[in-house]
Amino acid sequence: MPSLKSHFVSFVLRYSRKKAFSSPENLQRWIAAARKTEDHHPPVSLQQRFDIQTRAVDGFPVYEIAPRAGERKRILYLHGGAYVFEITPYHWYLIADMADRLGYAVTVPIYPIAPEHDFHAMFGMVGNVYRRMLDETEPEDIVFMGDSAGGNMAVVLTMMAAEQGLPPPSRHVLISPGLDVSLANPAVFEAERNDPWLGIAGGREAIRLYSAGMLPTDWHISPVYGDLSVLPKTLLLTGSRDLLTPDNLIFAQKARSAGVEVELVYEEGMFHVWPLIDMPESRRARQHIVTFLNDVGAPISQGTRTSFEAPSAEAAE
Repeated sequence: MPSLKSHFVSFVLRYSRKKAFSSPENLQRWIAAARKTEDHHPPVSLQQRFDIQTRAVDGFPVYEIAPRAGERKRILYLHGGAYVFEITPYHWYLIADMADRLGYAVTVPIYPIAPEHDFHAMFGMVGNVYRRMLDETEPEDIVFMGDSAGGNMAVVLTMMAAEQGLPPPSRHVLISPGLDVSLANPAVFEAERNDPWLGIAGGREAIRLYSAGMLPTDWHISPVYGDLSVLPKTLLLTGSRDLLTPDNLIFAQKARSAGVEVELVYEEGMFHVWPLIDMPESRRARQHIVTFLNDVGAPISQGTRTSFEAPSAEAAE
């Protein structure tokens, strides 16, 4: 049963953030307002706890969170925000928790966002970040982790790397990723009614702003239509009150059919990117992530879905 805090957060989201995605005009207004207050710097409390270095790639900052002594493994964290909003303290606190509990270094690119920039600028920058990581770290010691739009970017970046002959990371952790912007699945429209955060009208506008005119079924923006066989072992976390979940279930099914080892965590009653918010369900989700990344070398059963049983992709359609 969802916690009382999750019900409270859902209520707040529905009467605040949901408005941003209710229409193209509202999204544009929220973007304009956000630009006046956004700050990509890590919160002061994190700067006091970690050795945080900054470097520039293509003119944009990249933060490096130092690991425990001797740890070689690294996470490339790609933050969410519908491609139009900057990283938030919620992202930073999740990043800090992962750095603390795993002891991995975390690389956090503050990538160019829309509407000031588009797909090509975003992936030009994060692609260069990954190339630099490969110069410093073996691919088997690199993990891609991303939430929402960042989950999409993690998958697309791996597919683009394969196209360019670069090695993939060792694992993916995808938190409520957006993997199909085509809206071809009618279940998405039904799911929108139960989603306290996301809306299709505003989401379409965000895609228009960043997609550089690509077709909605182009795998560069809808990776569910690409060659999923190039992907590494994947942990995908999705909730029953997220309009992206029907497509996430289809992605998991297609990836497994392509030979990818996928662990699916489906949490009943949970909304978009719930692991970012401090509540019981978030702590459970974060433990799944830590277990998945600590269990390097152990095979994942193709049938594994964890204790939270997800409906089949067919049932979601």
